[in-house]
Amino acid sequence: MLRYIFRRLISLAASLAVASLVIFLALEVVPGDPAAYMLGINAQEDTLAALREELGLDRSRTERYLAWVGGMVQGDFGTSYTYRTPVADMIGDRLWISLPLALFALALSTLIAFPAGIWAASKRGSLADVAVMGITQLGVAIPNFWFAMLMVLVFAINLRWFGAGGFAGWESGLLAGLHSLTLPAIALALPQASILARVMRSALLDTLSEDFIRTARAKGLSQGQALRRHALRNAMIPVLTIIGLQFSFLLAGVIIIENVFFLPGLGRLVFQAISARDLIVVESVVMFLVFAVVVVNFAVDIAYAWVDPRLRGRK
Repeated sequence: MLRYIFRRLISLAASLAVASLVIFLALEVVPGDPAAYMLGINAQEDTLAALREELGLDRSRTERYLAWVGGMVQGDFGTSYTYRTPVADMIGDRLWISLPLALFALALSTLIAFPAGIWAASKRGSLADVAVMGITQLGVAIPNFWFAMLMVLVFAINLRWFGAGGFAGWESGLLAGLHSLTLPAIALALPQASILARVMRSALLDTLSEDFIRTARAKGLSQGQALRRHALRNAMIPVLTIIGLQFSFLLAGVIIIENVFFLPGLGRLVFQAISARDLIVVESVVMFLVFAVVVVNFAVDIAYAWVDPRLRGRK
Protein backbone atom coordinates (compact mmCIF):
# COMPACT_ATOMS: atom_id res chain seq x y z
CA MET A 1 0.00 0.00 0.00
CA LEU A 2 2.86 2.41 0.82
CA ARG A 3 4.44 1.77 -2.56
CA TYR A 4 1.12 2.49 -4.27
CA ILE A 5 0.74 5.75 -2.29
CA PHE A 6 4.30 6.76 -3.19
CA ARG A 7 3.63 6.20 -6.91
CA ARG A 8 0.45 8.24 -6.70
CA LEU A 9 2.31 11.05 -4.91
CA ILE A 10 4.88 11.17 -7.70
CA SER A 11 2.06 11.33 -10.24
CA LEU A 12 0.40 14.11 -8.23
CA ALA A 13 3.60 16.18 -8.12
CA ALA A 14 4.19 15.70 -11.85
CA SER A 15 0.62 16.73 -12.65
CA LEU A 16 0.94 19.90 -10.59
CA ALA A 17 4.28 20.79 -12.20
CA VAL A 18 2.91 20.37 -15.72
CA ALA A 19 -0.28 22.28 -14.84
CA SER A 20 1.67 25.20 -13.39
CA LEU A 21 3.81 25.46 -16.52
CA VAL A 22 0.79 25.28 -18.86
CA ILE A 23 -1.13 27.90 -16.85
CA PHE A 24 1.83 30.29 -16.75
CA LEU A 25 2.62 29.97 -20.46
CA ALA A 26 -1.04 30.25 -21.47
CA LEU A 27 -1.38 33.57 -19.67
CA GLU A 28 1.96 34.82 -20.96
CA VAL A 29 0.74 34.70 -24.56
CA VAL A 30 -2.36 36.77 -23.72
CA PRO A 31 -1.89 40.18 -25.37
CA GLY A 32 -1.72 43.34 -23.28
CA ASP A 33 0.50 44.87 -20.62
CA PRO A 34 -0.87 44.83 -17.04
CA ALA A 35 1.11 47.97 -16.17
CA ALA A 36 -0.27 49.87 -19.18
CA TYR A 37 -3.77 48.70 -18.34
CA MET A 38 -3.45 49.93 -14.76
CA LEU A 39 -2.01 53.35 -15.62
CA GLY A 40 -4.01 54.03 -18.76
CA ILE A 41 -3.06 54.85 -22.34
CA ASN A 42 -1.61 58.27 -21.47
CA ALA A 43 0.94 56.98 -18.96
CA GLN A 44 4.55 58.07 -19.38
CA GLU A 45 7.13 55.46 -20.35
CA ASP A 46 9.25 56.04 -17.22
CA THR A 47 6.15 55.58 -15.04
CA LEU A 48 5.33 52.35 -16.85
CA ALA A 49 8.90 51.11 -16.40
CA ALA A 50 8.78 51.87 -12.67
CA LEU A 51 5.50 50.02 -12.23
CA ARG A 52 6.75 47.02 -14.23
CA GLU A 53 9.81 46.89 -11.99
CA GLU A 54 7.64 47.13 -8.88
CA LEU A 55 5.39 44.30 -10.08
CA GLY A 56 8.33 42.18 -11.23
CA LEU A 57 7.20 42.29 -14.86
CA ASP A 58 10.62 43.45 -16.02
CA ARG A 59 12.17 40.09 -15.19
CA SER A 60 12.43 37.19 -17.64
CA ARG A 61 9.65 34.64 -17.93
CA THR A 62 11.83 31.96 -16.38
CA GLU A 63 12.56 34.12 -13.33
CA ARG A 64 8.90 35.04 -12.91
CA TYR A 65 7.79 31.42 -13.26
CA LEU A 66 10.31 30.15 -10.72
CA ALA A 67 9.46 32.96 -8.30
CA TRP A 68 5.74 32.21 -8.65
CA VAL A 69 6.13 28.44 -8.14
CA GLY A 70 8.60 28.92 -5.29
CA GLY A 71 6.21 31.28 -3.55
CA MET A 72 3.26 28.88 -3.91
CA VAL A 73 5.29 26.07 -2.37
CA GLN A 74 5.76 28.32 0.68
CA GLY A 75 2.10 29.40 0.71
CA ASP A 76 2.78 32.79 -0.89
CA PHE A 77 0.68 33.30 -4.04
CA GLY A 78 2.03 36.77 -4.66
CA THR A 79 0.40 40.19 -4.48
CA SER A 80 -2.49 41.35 -6.63
CA TYR A 81 -1.51 43.94 -9.23
CA THR A 82 -4.86 45.72 -8.89
CA TYR A 83 -5.82 45.44 -5.23
CA ARG A 84 -2.25 45.39 -3.84
CA THR A 85 -3.23 42.70 -1.32
CA PRO A 86 -1.88 39.14 -0.92
CA VAL A 87 -3.56 36.77 -3.35
CA ALA A 88 -3.64 34.06 -0.66
CA ASP A 89 -5.87 36.28 1.51
CA MET A 90 -8.18 36.95 -1.45
CA ILE A 91 -8.48 33.23 -2.17
CA GLY A 92 -9.13 32.49 1.50
CA ASP A 93 -11.94 35.05 1.68
CA ARG A 94 -13.65 33.86 -1.49
CA LEU A 95 -13.20 30.16 -0.70
CA TRP A 96 -15.79 30.43 2.08
CA ILE A 97 -18.41 30.88 -0.63
CA SER A 98 -17.15 28.58 -3.38
CA LEU A 99 -16.41 25.60 -1.13
CA PRO A 100 -19.82 25.54 0.63
CA LEU A 101 -21.48 25.99 -2.78
CA ALA A 102 -19.63 22.96 -4.18
CA LEU A 103 -20.42 20.87 -1.09
CA PHE A 104 -24.08 21.94 -1.18
CA ALA A 105 -24.33 20.99 -4.86
CA LEU A 106 -22.63 17.64 -4.18
CA ALA A 107 -25.13 16.86 -1.41
CA LEU A 108 -28.07 17.76 -3.64
CA SER A 109 -26.78 15.70 -6.57
CA THR A 110 -26.29 12.68 -4.30
CA LEU A 111 -29.75 13.00 -2.74
CA ILE A 112 -31.32 13.19 -6.20
CA ALA A 113 -29.22 10.56 -7.95
CA PHE A 114 -29.33 7.71 -5.45
CA PRO A 115 -33.14 7.26 -5.35
CA ALA A 116 -33.43 7.86 -9.11
CA GLY A 117 -30.71 5.34 -10.00
CA ILE A 118 -31.98 2.68 -7.58
CA TRP A 119 -35.57 3.08 -8.76
CA ALA A 120 -34.56 2.88 -12.43
CA ALA A 121 -32.52 -0.28 -11.79
CA SER A 122 -35.37 -1.92 -9.88
CA LYS A 123 -37.78 -1.11 -12.75
CA ARG A 124 -35.46 -2.12 -15.58
CA GLY A 125 -37.17 -2.02 -18.96
CA SER A 126 -40.31 -0.41 -17.63
CA LEU A 127 -41.77 2.97 -18.46
CA ALA A 128 -40.35 4.33 -15.19
CA ASP A 129 -36.84 3.24 -16.20
CA VAL A 130 -37.19 4.86 -19.62
CA ALA A 131 -38.51 8.06 -18.03
CA VAL A 132 -35.62 8.31 -15.55
CA MET A 133 -33.04 7.67 -18.26
CA GLY A 134 -34.67 10.23 -20.52
CA ILE A 135 -34.70 12.87 -17.80
CA THR A 136 -31.07 12.18 -16.90
CA GLN A 137 -30.06 12.41 -20.56
CA LEU A 138 -31.76 15.79 -20.69
CA GLY A 139 -29.97 16.82 -17.49
CA VAL A 140 -26.60 15.95 -18.99
CA ALA A 141 -27.36 17.82 -22.21
CA ILE A 142 -28.65 21.08 -20.69
CA PRO A 143 -25.85 23.59 -19.91
CA ASN A 144 -25.94 24.48 -16.22
CA PHE A 145 -25.60 28.22 -16.89
CA TRP A 146 -28.73 28.14 -19.11
CA PHE A 147 -30.59 26.19 -16.42
CA ALA A 148 -29.37 28.74 -13.86
CA MET A 149 -30.82 31.63 -15.85
CA LEU A 150 -34.09 29.73 -16.26
CA MET A 151 -34.33 29.23 -12.49
CA VAL A 152 -33.66 32.91 -11.88
CA LEU A 153 -36.51 33.75 -14.25
CA VAL A 154 -38.95 31.33 -12.58
CA PHE A 155 -38.04 31.28 -8.89
CA ALA A 156 -36.52 34.73 -8.43
CA ILE A 157 -38.34 37.04 -10.83
CA ASN A 158 -41.77 35.38 -11.16
CA LEU A 159 -42.30 33.52 -7.87
CA ARG A 160 -39.91 35.66 -5.78
CA TRP A 161 -38.94 32.70 -3.58
CA PHE A 162 -35.22 33.47 -3.89
CA GLY A 163 -33.04 36.43 -4.68
CA ALA A 164 -31.84 36.87 -8.26
CA GLY A 165 -28.24 37.05 -7.11
CA GLY A 166 -25.82 38.13 -4.44
CA PHE A 167 -24.85 36.52 -1.15
CA ALA A 168 -26.39 37.34 2.25
CA GLY A 169 -23.15 36.53 4.11
CA TRP A 170 -22.52 33.88 6.74
CA GLU A 171 -22.73 36.57 9.44
CA SER A 172 -26.47 36.74 8.65
CA GLY A 173 -26.85 33.12 9.73
CA LEU A 174 -26.45 29.65 8.27
CA LEU A 175 -29.99 29.50 6.86
CA ALA A 176 -29.63 32.89 5.16
CA GLY A 177 -26.35 31.83 3.57
CA LEU A 178 -27.73 28.49 2.37
CA HIS A 179 -30.83 30.27 1.02
CA SER A 180 -28.56 32.46 -1.13
CA LEU A 181 -26.73 29.39 -2.42
CA THR A 182 -29.79 27.22 -3.13
CA LEU A 183 -30.43 28.18 -6.76
CA PRO A 184 -26.72 28.11 -7.72
CA ALA A 185 -26.33 24.72 -6.02
CA ILE A 186 -29.30 23.28 -7.90
CA ALA A 187 -27.91 24.58 -11.20
CA LEU A 188 -24.58 22.92 -10.44
CA ALA A 189 -26.14 19.70 -9.14
CA LEU A 190 -28.42 18.98 -12.13
CA PRO A 191 -25.86 17.57 -14.61
CA GLN A 192 -23.89 15.83 -11.86
CA ALA A 193 -27.03 14.18 -10.47
CA SER A 194 -27.91 12.98 -13.96
CA ILE A 195 -24.49 11.42 -14.46
CA LEU A 196 -24.48 9.84 -11.00
CA ALA A 197 -27.98 8.39 -11.43
CA ARG A 198 -26.93 6.70 -14.68
CA VAL A 199 -23.79 5.30 -13.06
CA MET A 200 -25.81 4.03 -10.09
CA ARG A 201 -28.30 2.30 -12.38
CA SER A 202 -25.54 0.72 -14.48
CA ALA A 203 -23.59 -0.48 -11.42
CA LEU A 204 -26.71 -1.98 -9.86
CA LEU A 205 -27.70 -3.78 -13.04
CA ASP A 206 -24.21 -5.26 -13.36
CA THR A 207 -24.34 -6.42 -9.75
CA LEU A 208 -27.84 -7.87 -10.09
CA SER A 209 -26.56 -10.19 -12.83
CA GLU A 210 -23.92 -11.73 -10.52
CA ASP A 211 -24.19 -15.30 -9.24
CA PHE A 212 -24.51 -14.35 -5.58
CA ILE A 213 -27.64 -12.33 -6.39
CA ARG A 214 -29.14 -15.35 -8.15
CA THR A 215 -28.33 -17.42 -5.09
CA ALA A 216 -30.02 -14.88 -2.84
CA ARG A 217 -33.10 -14.90 -5.07
CA ALA A 218 -33.10 -18.73 -5.04
CA LYS A 219 -33.17 -18.64 -1.24
CA GLY A 220 -36.43 -16.73 -1.33
CA LEU A 221 -35.44 -13.06 -1.36
CA SER A 222 -37.50 -10.77 -3.55
CA GLN A 223 -35.81 -8.58 -6.15
CA GLY A 224 -36.15 -5.54 -3.90
CA GLN A 225 -34.69 -7.37 -0.89
CA ALA A 226 -31.76 -8.70 -2.92
CA LEU A 227 -31.13 -5.23 -4.28
CA ARG A 228 -31.17 -3.52 -0.87
CA ARG A 229 -29.30 -6.17 1.12
CA HIS A 230 -26.67 -7.32 -1.36
CA ALA A 231 -26.55 -5.50 -4.69
CA LEU A 232 -26.53 -1.94 -3.37
CA ARG A 233 -23.50 -2.44 -1.14
CA ASN A 234 -21.43 -4.03 -3.91
CA ALA A 235 -22.45 -1.39 -6.45
CA MET A 236 -21.27 1.46 -4.23
CA ILE A 237 -17.55 1.25 -5.13
CA PRO A 238 -17.79 2.80 -8.64
CA VAL A 239 -20.51 5.16 -7.43
CA LEU A 240 -18.39 6.48 -4.57
CA THR A 241 -15.52 6.97 -7.00
CA ILE A 242 -17.73 9.11 -9.23
CA ILE A 243 -18.91 11.12 -6.21
CA GLY A 244 -15.31 11.92 -5.30
CA LEU A 245 -14.52 12.99 -8.84
CA GLN A 246 -17.69 15.07 -9.06
CA PHE A 247 -16.55 17.27 -6.19
CA SER A 248 -13.61 18.33 -8.34
CA PHE A 249 -15.89 19.16 -11.26
CA LEU A 250 -18.24 21.11 -9.00
CA LEU A 251 -15.43 23.14 -7.47
CA ALA A 252 -14.24 24.10 -10.94
CA GLY A 253 -17.79 24.59 -12.21
CA VAL A 254 -18.54 27.39 -9.74
CA ILE A 255 -16.58 29.80 -11.97
CA ILE A 256 -19.48 30.23 -14.40
CA ILE A 257 -22.36 29.80 -11.96
CA GLU A 258 -20.99 32.41 -9.54
CA ASN A 259 -20.99 34.98 -12.33
CA VAL A 260 -24.58 34.16 -13.24
CA PHE A 261 -25.70 34.73 -9.63
CA PHE A 262 -23.17 37.49 -8.80
CA LEU A 263 -21.67 35.49 -5.95
CA PRO A 264 -18.37 36.89 -4.61
CA GLY A 265 -16.52 33.58 -4.80
CA LEU A 266 -13.46 32.29 -6.62
CA GLY A 267 -15.24 32.26 -9.98
CA ARG A 268 -16.18 35.92 -9.69
CA LEU A 269 -12.63 36.72 -8.59
CA VAL A 270 -11.19 35.04 -11.70
CA PHE A 271 -13.43 37.01 -14.07
CA GLN A 272 -12.66 40.30 -12.32
CA ALA A 273 -8.94 39.55 -12.46
CA ILE A 274 -9.13 38.73 -16.19
CA SER A 275 -10.95 42.00 -16.86
CA ALA A 276 -8.30 43.94 -14.93
CA ARG A 277 -5.37 42.01 -16.46
CA ASP A 278 -4.41 40.95 -12.93
CA LEU A 279 -2.47 37.92 -14.17
CA ILE A 280 -1.02 36.88 -10.82
CA VAL A 281 -4.54 36.47 -9.42
CA VAL A 282 -5.72 34.50 -12.46
CA GLU A 283 -2.68 32.22 -12.34
CA SER A 284 -2.94 31.60 -8.62
CA VAL A 285 -6.70 30.96 -8.49
CA VAL A 286 -6.59 28.58 -11.47
CA MET A 287 -3.59 26.80 -9.95
CA PHE A 288 -5.42 26.51 -6.64
CA LEU A 289 -8.40 24.92 -8.39
CA VAL A 290 -6.09 22.53 -10.22
CA PHE A 291 -4.46 21.63 -6.91
CA ALA A 292 -7.87 20.95 -5.34
CA VAL A 293 -8.90 18.73 -8.27
CA VAL A 294 -5.63 16.76 -8.23
CA VAL A 295 -5.70 16.27 -4.46
CA VAL A 296 -9.32 15.09 -4.49
CA ASN A 297 -8.52 12.64 -7.31
CA PHE A 298 -5.52 11.42 -5.32
CA ALA A 299 -7.70 10.86 -2.24
CA VAL A 300 -10.24 8.97 -4.38
CA ASP A 301 -7.49 6.75 -5.81
CA ILE A 302 -6.19 5.93 -2.32
CA ALA A 303 -9.67 5.23 -0.96
CA TYR A 304 -10.49 3.08 -3.99
CA ALA A 305 -7.27 1.07 -3.58
CA TRP A 306 -8.02 0.62 0.13
CA VAL A 307 -11.46 -0.76 -0.68
CA ASP A 308 -10.29 -2.89 -3.63
CA PRO A 309 -6.76 -4.27 -2.98
CA ARG A 310 -6.55 -5.62 -6.57
CA LEU A 311 -5.82 -2.09 -7.78
CA ARG A 312 -2.60 -1.82 -5.77
CA GLY A 313 -0.80 -4.32 -7.95
CA ARG A 314 -2.38 -3.10 -11.18
CA LYS A 315 -1.20 0.52 -11.11
